[in-house]
Amino acid sequence: MWDSILDASAWVLPVVFAIVLHEVAHGWMAERFGDNTARVMGRITLNPFKHIDRFGTIMIPAVLIASGSPLVFGYAKPVPVDFGRLQPPKAGMVLVALAGPGTNILLALLCGLLLHIDVLVTPEQAPWLFLNLYRGIMINCGLAIFNMIPLLPLDGGRVVYSFLSGKARQLFGATERYGIWLLFGLLLLPTLLGYNMDAFFGVPLFNAVKAILMVTGNGH
Repeated sequence: MWDSILDASAWVLPVVFAIVLHEVAHGWMAERFGDNTARVMGRITLNPFKHIDRFGTIMIPAVLIASGSPLVFGYAKPVPVDFGRLQPPKAGMVLVALAGPGTNILLALLCGLLLHIDVLVTPEQAPWLFLNLYRGIMINCGLAIFNMIPLLPLDGGRVVYSFLSGKARQLFGATERYGIWLLFGLLLLPTLLGYNMDAFFGVPLFNAVKAILMVTGNGH
């Protein structure tokens, strides 16, 4: 049982850190562009209880981990951003959207750099620590990839929306109310078509993790 608890914690901690810092980054960047809504509502904080969504932060990652999914992701309660207050509007929306995935990439790089502590302590001596670091790379890469899917309300959708104008912008914006269902449909598509999920999500995740390991000097 103790081994199971340690293994579960080595999933939970990287997921919580990845999701919380992702949301904090959105709020922090919005404040840089003139919108302090997240600050006023107490969401620019490292307190995980301010960000945790029972479904997105707990249930979805737990189900994916239990099912052996190659892509582990989740989401927190979105940090409130009043996009109308961002100045300049276009650059503000793009950078606020990219702040979350960008933070996840930085966290993945940090985990990769920390793997070099193997000169002081080996993975055999501290398996739980190294498990957290390896899973931190995978989870942060997965979260960045997931959030850059070009669907609203995901960050990739915000980036696309910021570059649209006129009727195209209006039509794309209207899809946000159906975004979560479109997303679930996209996630289920490989299974419905009879393909392994690895072909759609595992390959990008594998390549992202490989790139992080190589950039941080851990590639072979």
